[in-house]
Amino acid sequence: MDFHAIMNTEPYTFLRTNPRLGRRIILLGLGGSHAYGTYTAHSDIDFRGITLNLPSDLLGLTEFEQYEDAGTDTMIYSFRKMVKLLLECNPNTCEILGLDEDQYLIKTELGQELIDHTSLFLSKRAVKTFSGYAGAQLRRLQNALARDSMPQEEREQHILRSVQNALEDFERRYGTSEKGTIRLYIDQAQTPGMDREIFVDADYRHLPLREYNQMFTVMTNVVRDYDKIGKRNKKKDDNHLNKHAMHLIRLFMMAIDILEKGEIHTKRSGNDLALLKSIRNGDFQKDDKTFSREFYEILRDYEKRTELAAQNSRLPDAPDMERVEAFVERVNRRAIGGGFL
Repeated sequence: MDFHAIMNTEPYTFLRTNPRLGRRIILLGLGGSHAYGTYTAHSDIDFRGITLNLPSDLLGLTEFEQYEDAGTDTMIYSFRKMVKLLLECNPNTCEILGLDEDQYLIKTELGQELIDHTSLFLSKRAVKTFSGYAGAQLRRLQNALARDSMPQEEREQHILRSVQNALEDFERRYGTSEKGTIRLYIDQAQTPGMDREIFVDADYRHLPLREYNQMFTVMTNVVRDYDKIGKRNKKKDDNHLNKHAMHLIRLFMMAIDILEKGEIHTKRSGNDLALLKSIRNGDFQKDDKTFSREFYEILRDYEKRTELAAQNSRLPDAPDMERVEAFVERVNRRAIGGGFL
């Protein structure tokens, strides 16, 4: 498939005409299944990119985080937003730094420089982010498979673990644990129609209201997403469930690459790709739509490999912010002065 030709068609005109994009795009590449190598003839085309902030974003009052075109499944992040996501080893965005050469549609000098500085952003935070994403994916898969038979209390346990993972990430980023405590637990339900439910005990002092609101949003979004998924999965077919299972394993594969080698490999190949395609094709799904023991053995193996890779990883606990800031400042100076052209 000629993605360069597709990029130059009329639906993608915004790439060339939008003042925040055009020549300010430093990286544009494939996303989704075409990036992973797991695509089929029916797979959507996804483009992901990075664009430099305008001088007014850096010196003035304008703000910009990302540009999304739903019609073409294109998402382009501002450089400033991307840096923040990369520092967290965000699985959905760091993969743009690990594409194969022929998967990039636009790569400027600054884009290559960002790729060359990939190691600046890699740290043991990948354990939490990738495992967290994979864990959420697993719980969603289990929820979909057991939606008609899962006891209500067990469902609450799934939700509780997801909320706790999300809160741990929030506390690490915002330091709210220094201003108080929050305890989540399951007890006898007070909500009609439920036997057991999640409760919250919170004790904070001098916590900014906006941070508290963000924390509350993190928790409510997890609960809302579970409710939404539970309803939507009633209509899911086998292909959707197999795709969930495939991406669960793929996340562990990428995490192991980062922790063991300090490298991002977005496109899978060899035995990795063969396994992912086998999962996607339904080779591990039983007649009752659940997954075989072999699939869960593979999953446990990847979980153990990830734990071992984390224990032995030479990556730092967190990025070296002085080096990151120096790099970001250099790029932003060129964005302001037009030196990227």
